[in-house]
Amino acid sequence: MGEAEVRKASVGTPKRKGNGTHKAFDPSFLAQLPNKLQDCIKSRLKNLVKDGKGENLVRKEKGSSASAAAPALGIDLERQLQAWRGNPAWTDQPPQIKVSVPRGSLCNLNAKVDIGLPPDAVYDIVTDPDNRRVFKNIKEVLSRRVLLDEGHRQVVDVEQAAIWKFLWWSGTISVHVLVDQNRQDHSMNFKQVKTGFMKRFEGCWKVEPVFVDEAICYPFKPKTLAEYCSCTGGKGRIGSKVSLEQLIQPAIVPPPPISWYLRGITTRTTEMIVNDLVAEAGRIRVGFDAEKCEDWSSYDEKQPDKSSNIKERWALHRRNAKKRHRKLLTAERSSFGSSNS
Repeated sequence: MGEAEVRKASVGTPKRKGNGTHKAFDPSFLAQLPNKLQDCIKSRLKNLVKDGKGENLVRKEKGSSASAAAPALGIDLERQLQAWRGNPAWTDQPPQIKVSVPRGSLCNLNAKVDIGLPPDAVYDIVTDPDNRRVFKNIKEVLSRRVLLDEGHRQVVDVEQAAIWKFLWWSGTISVHVLVDQNRQDHSMNFKQVKTGFMKRFEGCWKVEPVFVDEAICYPFKPKTLAEYCSCTGGKGRIGSKVSLEQLIQPAIVPPPPISWYLRGITTRTTEMIVNDLVAEAGRIRVGFDAEKCEDWSSYDEKQPDKSSNIKERWALHRRNAKKRHRKLLTAERSSFGSSNS
């Protein structure tokens, strides 16, 4: 009986090397070690949360990572701009504007254009609070209030006095919109705040990357920005595909020909906005200062304005008609004189 108890006790006692094995090397102890460590970590984390230190630590880490990401983004944008400075060759194409007329609305405009600047740079122009120096249709910013600021996303209440032009007519209109801009996907949605003459006025800006030097990667076709940077050695230029969509619905849709004139005014104003954006991108691309460069401002003045072209064409048409009329009268008189003789 006593011998059996001794044997039972010796089974639970680890043997030492020589004299038996040390307890620290007990297999059962090693098997339980991960669970014990996990329990210890859990209890430690609970204590941190109770003290409020864990929350502060997470906030601190998030803040430090965000602040570290901002300079990295700036450096990346600067590298992209440097690629454009090294090779500024780019041919601006006229914007493609499609006009549709949904039932019960004045028009739905969709404008698209490729711009020789990276998406971040283009987005900076569109969302700049002082962009009235770029867009000539903005006469004055009456008010601007930031309602929400989450870093990458802002919601802004903006009221502007906008200029419109069509043929020989021009004027101003007050525009009060709520703007939701998100840098993560380079989008900016806007919607009218108060309904009045306009029942609905809403739209969206969207900027997407364009791989300008994609031919360098041939036969490989990059699908992501990382693949494009890898195959071009980080020297490939990145452009932007900009789209602007607007829906305009007056409280009362006027009948033709008034609706035609209003549709023409809206189309012309949208075209002005896109052309102003293209011109500003050109200034940045070639290193001009938009406010101090007289050469570029004179270049802008030399650019053909479609409204003035229409006026010139009408004036030319009238002059030619008068000339043809005079020639016709002269021919009739000469033929009449010869018949009398």
